[in-house]
Amino acid sequence: MEVFLSQLFNGLSLSAILLLVALGLSITFGIMGVINFAHGEYLMVGAYTAYVMQRLSHGDQTGISFLLALPIAFAVAYLLGLIVEKLLIRFLYGRPYESILATWGLSLILQQGARSIFGANNVEVTAPHWLQGGIQPLDGFQLPYNRIFILSLAVFAVAGMYFYVNRSSSGRRMRAVMQNRDMSACMGIKIRKVDSLTFAIGSGIAGVAGCAVSLLGSIGPSTGQNYIVDAFMVVVLGGVGSLSGTIAGALMIGLTNPLFEYVTTSSMGKVIVFTLVIIFLQWRPSGLFAIKTRALD
Repeated sequence: MEVFLSQLFNGLSLSAILLLVALGLSITFGIMGVINFAHGEYLMVGAYTAYVMQRLSHGDQTGISFLLALPIAFAVAYLLGLIVEKLLIRFLYGRPYESILATWGLSLILQQGARSIFGANNVEVTAPHWLQGGIQPLDGFQLPYNRIFILSLAVFAVAGMYFYVNRSSSGRRMRAVMQNRDMSACMGIKIRKVDSLTFAIGSGIAGVAGCAVSLLGSIGPSTGQNYIVDAFMVVVLGGVGSLSGTIAGALMIGLTNPLFEYVTTSSMGKVIVFTLVIIFLQWRPSGLFAIKTRALD
C-alpha cells in the first residue's frame, strides 16, 4: 500500500513538471503551428539558472536564492525565446518540416553551448533546507516537501496562465489568433507581435519547469531531452492549444508512466504508455479536449 501511494505521489509530481513543460509547447504549437524541438532546452536553461544563482549565493541555504531563481529563470528563458523567435522561428511559419529540422539543430547548438560553459558532467542544485524532508502521514510513506513545492508551482502557473488568457487584453488577442489567424489579422490584431509574445511566454514557463527539475536530481546539457518526448505526448493526447487538455494529458502520462515502469521495466513502461497513446489517437485524433476554432475548414 505504501509503495503504491509513493508511486502515485511521484506520478503526480512528474505530471506537474510535464504540465509546466507542455503548457508552453501547447500554446506555441496551437497558435503558431511550429513544432519546436528546442523547447526542452529552455527547461535546461532554467535549470542552469538555478545552479548559477546557487553558485552566486555561495551555497545559501535560506532558499532566497532559489526563490529568486524562479522569476530570473522565467526572464532568461523568455528573452532567449524572444530572440530565437525573431531570428529563426518567424521565418518558419507554415513550414512544419523545416521547423522540425531547424529547431532540432537549435537544440543541439544550445546543448553544446551549455556543455562548453558548464562542462559535460551533470551538476547538482542543493534544495533549500525547508524543502528537505517531508510529511509522513503513514509508516513507510512520506510526502517530500520538494515534490509538494513542485505541485504548488504547477497549480500557480496554470492559474496564472488561465487568468492571463481569459482576463487580460493580450491574452484575449492570443485566444483570437488561436481560433482564426486570418480573421484576427483582418480585425487589426498584430499577429507577429502575438506570435513573439506567445513564443516567449511558452519559453519562460519551460524555464520555470527547469528550476523545478533541478530539485529532483542532477542537471546537465541533455536534461531537457528527458522530458520533451513526454511533453509532446501530453500536447497531442490532451488536444493542441487546450489548457484543460494539457492538464488532463499531463495527469494521464505522469500517473501511468511510473506505475507501468514499476510493474515492468523503465523502457517497457514507456513503450506501453506510448502504445496506449497511439491507440487512443486512432480513436480520437484531435485528443481529449479539441479546441474549438472559427476556421471554415
